[in-house]
Amino acid sequence: MMIKSFNDDDMATIKPQSPKEAVRQTWQCRETLIAFFTIVMLVVHLVLRFLVGYSGAVANAPLWATMFFGGAPLVWDLLVELFHRQFVSDLLAGISIVTSILLGEYLAGSLVVLMLSGGEALEAYAVRSASSVLRALCKRMPSVAHRKVDGAIEDADLSELVVGDFFAIFPHEVCPIDGTVLEGPGVMDESYLTGEPYMMSKAPGLKVLSGAINGESALFIRADKLGIDSRYAKIMEVMELSEQSKPIMRRMADKLGAWYTPLAVTIGIVAWVATGDPVRFLP
Repeated sequence: MMIKSFNDDDMATIKPQSPKEAVRQTWQCRETLIAFFTIVMLVVHLVLRFLVGYSGAVANAPLWATMFFGGAPLVWDLLVELFHRQFVSDLLAGISIVTSILLGEYLAGSLVVLMLSGGEALEAYAVRSASSVLRALCKRMPSVAHRKVDGAIEDADLSELVVGDFFAIFPHEVCPIDGTVLEGPGVMDESYLTGEPYMMSKAPGLKVLSGAINGESALFIRADKLGIDSRYAKIMEVMELSEQSKPIMRRMADKLGAWYTPLAVTIGIVAWVATGDPVRFLP
């Protein structure tokens, strides 16, 4: 399987992202705005109904606003997915929103809107947090190596290095490729890769890992692997694949939704017919 290598162009397009930036971008997410708006409208509704004493249209106005500005966009997205024959796990929630509007159960519908939009917002934040880790990993990976050719040191692109090339790692630099120490001694910080909170001694004949940070002494290394096969490149690949893929539970829920949604609707219809109360249909 091919491992993607990251060059200067990749570094230009993937910028580091702090947790604060992840939160800021999450707030720009439509689902987050809907969730926040729904919470505010629910509070206003409860104040008008129980503290001020209003009822009817006045108390329900915030809930109507929630249905229009929050429920309608979410239901539209679900209809688009349904049109493309994608029976996602949130389809039942969309049916609940529509049913609550038809039955006048606006409070129940608003709670479903909050549940749906809040779940989407949390998932968006999780994805952005994972992206920030990927950007941080990409930022610290060097794209060039100091290759030793005929006794001279020259900078070479990481993709140009082959197994057996000699290269130097200067103090405080990140090791670009897995290799073996030829000239030392020195120490390297591998905690970023192994989690071990101490410096690892390096002497001729010992292995070094790509992504490790060199200490105070320059080391000369022989490349044992290509850049695309190094430890760091494989970590980057796993992070990238995990970012692009849906969580396992999410994929499982979508698969079950194709069976659970029709079953739930059928049960609701049976309950409606058996009791004569349409509210029983509300999933």
